[in-house]
Amino acid sequence: EHGGRIFHTAGDSVIAEFNSVVDSVNAAIEFQKVLSDRNDNISEDSKMVFRVGIHLDDVIIEDDNIYGSGVNVAARLESLCEPGCVLLSRTVHEKIVKRIEVAIDNLGNTQLKNIEGDFEIYQISPTSKDQIKSTGPDTVTATASRSASNIAKPEEAGNVRPRLMLLPFRNLNKSEDNDFLVDGIADDIITEFSMINSIEIMSRNTTFDYKDNPIDVKEAADKYKLDYVITGSIRSAGNRVRISAELGDPATGDSIWSERYDKTMDDVFEIQDEIVNKMANTVLNEIEVTSLKRSKRKPTEDMSSYEYLLQGKFHKRRNTKEDANIAVEMFTKAIESDGNNGRAYAERCCTWGGGLGTKWFEESDGDLMTRIR
Repeated sequence: EHGGRIFHTAGDSVIAEFNSVVDSVNAAIEFQKVLSDRNDNISEDSKMVFRVGIHLDDVIIEDDNIYGSGVNVAARLESLCEPGCVLLSRTVHEKIVKRIEVAIDNLGNTQLKNIEGDFEIYQISPTSKDQIKSTGPDTVTATASRSASNIAKPEEAGNVRPRLMLLPFRNLNKSEDNDFLVDGIADDIITEFSMINSIEIMSRNTTFDYKDNPIDVKEAADKYKLDYVITGSIRSAGNRVRISAELGDPATGDSIWSERYDKTMDDVFEIQDEIVNKMANTVLNEIEVTSLKRSKRKPTEDMSSYEYLLQGKFHKRRNTKEDANIAVEMFTKAIESDGNNGRAYAERCCTWGGGLGTKWFEESDGDLMTRIR
């Protein structure tokens, strides 16, 4: 009815994605109203009370999986939400404040667990008297930025998961031209860990805050209450790549697991898989990574396409107008090398959408639009 797509329904939680911010908020309000009306007419032990968090940000969709900043922030918002209410980030509020007739309370700034920076949050407390009405079409480009919602029933916190942080890998090549490869491989390893429910991995934003800065591992561990840290280095020469990775105990400085791989670039996905599997099994002492199915998430079989993808992500993360244009070019080259590289399509659309929001790109930019298409 509201154009949403459900991705996960683990336990009492639901993760859904919408192409429209207005539709997402309207769906959440209607959802809470329906539950409230239902609860008024049933016994206490049969009532269901949910919380909803909504955020607008980048997401990556691959088959039946959705992940990325949009999902992570939405989940954190849900955990702070009052039962029966809807919690919005500032970016969502800005999009809907003049387009949905409903009371919205500004709760001020707060910090979200494991996410850097303060977030301004807003709360909607749906009642039967609220009037839900969209006052105009949504101007958010559907494929450029997606609204991710996490709807979850309040419950007691489960078992504490081990918390890991991957520190920026060192580039052993003298040339900075190799930075995109080093950062990209580290970024992919973080993504792999994020797919394991039994482990909590610090976000890539937190990781790359330490790039090019002196790192005091003990200080970082105390700040983020880390159980383990992952360090490593990468050196490449032609089609050859050497990746060293180590899992360490920040409290003692001991090395728990380490390995060095001398392979070709064609083997880089298998190396990432092995690093994640070995480290996860070491931390958990059991096989917990059966959900990692590389055959479904491998972005491309074409290594030149993969390198263009990593270059695009590298420039996108630098967050300047010039780099945004370069990122679009790199993602386009990745697609030209392999038309089935779905991640490149998604990253290019997210870059384009973000560029529209910051006025780096204009909808009248015919040349760029031609390249995007």
